[in-house]
Amino acid sequence: MIALLQRVSDAKVVVDGATIGAIGAGLMVLVCAERNDTEKDADALLTKMLGYRVFSDDAGKMNRSVADVAGGLLLVPQFTLAADTKSGTRPSFTPAAAPADGLRLFNYFVEQARLRHTVVQTGQFGADMKVTLTNDGPVTFWLQTNSK
Repeated sequence: MIALLQRVSDAKVVVDGATIGAIGAGLMVLVCAERNDTEKDADALLTKMLGYRVFSDDAGKMNRSVADVAGGLLLVPQFTLAADTKSGTRPSFTPAAAPADGLRLFNYFVEQARLRHTVVQTGQFGADMKVTLTNDGPVTFWLQTNSK
């Protein structure tokens, strides 16, 4: 699975003109399931994401995780992260999980996140989403797990 983390001062997702998820300071995370990913991959990615130190400590060093700072999580499904862009000028989405598997793994990821973190908001799988964020830093990290 893949997660693109962005440290934000605020972020929101709008679908059909309505805000369906919003957070203040925390992480806006684009989440993608790849072909053959499992719940084990989702669990590994979530553990890494919740513990990833991207927030500053008192000395200004990135030593605090989203859990340490009690920041919000905005989890947004984003299958295009799995695109194969190695050749040509049009991406191939063959590496992405099939839609049913992507939905199942995204829902599992969100469910597990809500068990382990207090503020979890989401986007909507398969929807035309408008995502707005203020990247704090900017700070952006790519995390990928692979149990294969």
